Amino acid sequence: MNQAFQGKVAAVTGSASGIGRASAEALLAGGARVVLVDRDAAGLAAMQAQHGDAVIPLQLDLLDAAQCKSLVPRVLELAGRLDILHANAGLYVGGDLVDADTDAIDRMLHLNINVVMKNVRDVLPHMIARGSGDILVTSSLAAHYPTPWEPVYASSKWAIDCFVQTTRRQVFKHGIRVGAISPGPVMTGLLADWPADKLAEARASGSLLDPAEVGEVITFMLTRPRGMTIRDVVMMPSNFDL
Repeated sequence: MNQAFQGKVAAVTGSASGIGRASAEALLAGGARVVLVDRDAAGLAAMQAQHGDAVIPLQLDLLDAAQCKSLVPRVLELAGRLDILHANAGLYVGGDLVDADTDAIDRMLHLNINVVMKNVRDVLPHMIARGSGDILVTSSLAAHYPTPWEPVYASSKWAIDCFVQTTRRQVFKHGIRVGAISPGPVMTGLLADWPADKLAEARASGSLLDPAEVGEVITFMLTRPRGMTIRDVVMMPSNFDL
């Protein structure tokens, strides 16, 4: 078994399901200890029951400002160090803008943009002091194409993609790599908010990724030699590009 992450500590937000869970499981398979950050207590308990002592559950609601601010201090208290941060937690708002609920827009933009920026900002002093670290952010294919059925969600990912690329240029001199993974549609709970016709079309054509496939790409990104940064991987089902 490949133990590329042996001796490392990772934290993954939104890790009780979907891409976050797949990321955590890929890191665990590589030998890391993983702090699972999520508000879903039952999901965290299930992960701990499955993976045992390598898992450190941390129940937080990142939309709460005080709890969000406590993320990095709590991780360091629980695990003593942090080598890898995967800022993955996110929400989805799709459909026509005129039909979108404004409170839902606020929540999505806050989690998809503000929380990611604050989590990354808060981990930087620790990684800078150590002279090493990896930060990975879940972006989306929507960050690279103006997807007409999701103007709010796509805008959040365009913003965070800019954040990743600019922050990467600031911190590489400290031995810190910052990258984004930009999947096309993945079979997760977020797709419950997709327009019904688009979801049916994607299912019928085989145009959906499995979360485990995203986990495999995350492993690839994080296991490159330290002198190499994979700054952004765009991955999609081949049928989705027809």
